[in-house]
Amino acid sequence: MKKKSMYDGLKVKGFFRLNIHEEKNGKDTIVGDSGWCPNQITNAGYSLFIIGPMIAGAGSSMVSYGALGTGTAPASADTALLGELGSSNARFAVAGALTGTKSIQWTGSLNSGVYGATAAINNVGLFAVSTTRVGSICAGNTYATSTLQTNQSVSLTYSLTFA
Repeated sequence: MKKKSMYDGLKVKGFFRLNIHEEKNGKDTIVGDSGWCPNQITNAGYSLFIIGPMIAGAGSSMVSYGALGTGTAPASADTALLGELGSSNARFAVAGALTGTKSIQWTGSLNSGVYGATAAINNVGLFAVSTTRVGSICAGNTYATSTLQTNQSVSLTYSLTFA
């Protein structure tokens, strides 16, 4: 019989949902929906975004931006979103709110035409800064590839639950 550790029950789980919106007949219509997808928290996500703020650690960060990309899911040691769209316009502000005693949720949106080009998107990540390819990614993952047109916008809901 395996001896239980005090850490056996401690887990952080996350999920995100990305929707692509388009105006049709004067109404905002969802034309793409990733569904709820599981999350990958990076090592930097744990150390800089979850653990570091608890001790006011040097370099600790708070999530404030989301980004879209064309790459794969971030590995635990990654510090960037693979295939991140190359314009700072592809980053968008997210706002966090407590959704329970052990959960937080961020929401944000990228307005239509802001990126300025059609892009095949299939990954998303959370970051502390608004400039591309700097800092460390907190969490991210992939979803089924969608083509984002210049007349479409994106909304993101990202949740983390501590259990």
